[in-house]
Amino acid sequence: MLKAERRRQRAAGLLLIVGCLALQAGPVQAADIDPLRYVAANGMTVLVLEQHALPIVQVHALLKTGSVQDPPGKAGLANLVASLLDEGTVTRSATQLAEQIEFVGGQLVVKGGDDFTTASVKVLKKDQHLGFELLADVLLHPSFPDKEFRRVRSQILGEMQSEKDDPGTIAAKAFNQLIFDGHPYRWPVNGTEETLAKLTRKDVRQFYSREYLPNQTILTIVGDITAEQAKALVAKHFGAWKQAPPPPRVTTSAAQVAKPVVKLIQKDLSQATIMLGHLGISRTNPDFYAVTVMNYILGAGGFSSRLMDSIRDNQGLAYGVGSTFDANLMPGAFMISLQTRNETVNRAIAGVLTELDRIRSAPVTDEELADAKAYLMGSFPLRLDTTGKLAEVLSQVEFYGLGSDYFTQYPSWIEKVTKDDVLRVAKQYVDPINYVLVVVANQAKAQVKPTAGAAAP
Repeated sequence: MLKAERRRQRAAGLLLIVGCLALQAGPVQAADIDPLRYVAANGMTVLVLEQHALPIVQVHALLKTGSVQDPPGKAGLANLVASLLDEGTVTRSATQLAEQIEFVGGQLVVKGGDDFTTASVKVLKKDQHLGFELLADVLLHPSFPDKEFRRVRSQILGEMQSEKDDPGTIAAKAFNQLIFDGHPYRWPVNGTEETLAKLTRKDVRQFYSREYLPNQTILTIVGDITAEQAKALVAKHFGAWKQAPPPPRVTTSAAQVAKPVVKLIQKDLSQATIMLGHLGISRTNPDFYAVTVMNYILGAGGFSSRLMDSIRDNQGLAYGVGSTFDANLMPGAFMISLQTRNETVNRAIAGVLTELDRIRSAPVTDEELADAKAYLMGSFPLRLDTTGKLAEVLSQVEFYGLGSDYFTQYPSWIEKVTKDDVLRVAKQYVDPINYVLVVVANQAKAQVKPTAGAAAP
């Protein structure tokens, strides 16, 4: 126990030192982000960015597989596989993996998602060999022990039980089911109680064997390491990973709703949760930057947004309200969410629809446009102010094919957006007539008024 406690204290101390150093270093300049890119013999794409200001090395693997690749009836499988990667390998138990990374004050994190799965390790420069070794071990040699399989699956099922009391999660699940009807995006990343309970270790092994391939992986290395050192470590630890033909991919996006669809969910709560929206855009849509500016003005800009100004400040209907565009590999959801008293649900919905119509009907003001651009350009460097963030963004730039000039061009792409562009994309990608509306509330008090032409799911 004393040794374990000393290890924890040592790890905490090292992370504190690194954190203090990171605060001193500040964000990296976009002009300095010019990674070496090469494709290894086994088809793995490798990006290396030398950053010698801090003695940190971050290795980030992005695997082009996620919940969208879950087989029919097996929602949650990709996430379960990801959750089990660091729960034991051929040569290390889950405890040994945790103790080895903890002893050097590092971090080893695996995360499942819709379109991709990520596994990353962060260590001090002196421990870079161990970092590569551990990351390669969990990616190339997971053993999926039966004990850990049952424990992790039970843990996820337990989380699903607790989500049943969260009106936001309830609304989001219902919303996605309607927005993405018939499309894999309709399922939560962690699946459903019904599908997850039926998954087996055989399912896990088969998914891993089919999907975890070097030619389906982007490995990004950022930090205090030379390109030559990185290449040698990649060859040593990932060179034996055998490539194979990539499995077929889902490429068809969900269909837009053709009329308003309303789903009312009964919950005896004083506050109603409202979600309203429809299908949005993909990350590769050329209008992404204009939509980003438009959405900032509409509802993503916090207290600077129209929705917040109207629904919260002027009408006092909600503490907070916001809008998001989930720009995934395929078109994600456009969604507005808020909470309000049961008795004011109809007023809040009417206020949201008014703002959707207004942003489509007339140009935004010069001040709104200037404020949105200033924030989006000014906050961009903060997305790159740690090795972890930088590795993550680099991987996604490669994944979405955004171009090697992304970091230097992003500000100009935002700056080029005009008021005409904002009006055009608002008319094209915001629909105040055909949408999905989900309301979780005490329905007797909310008395949601049906929208003309609305259909119940």
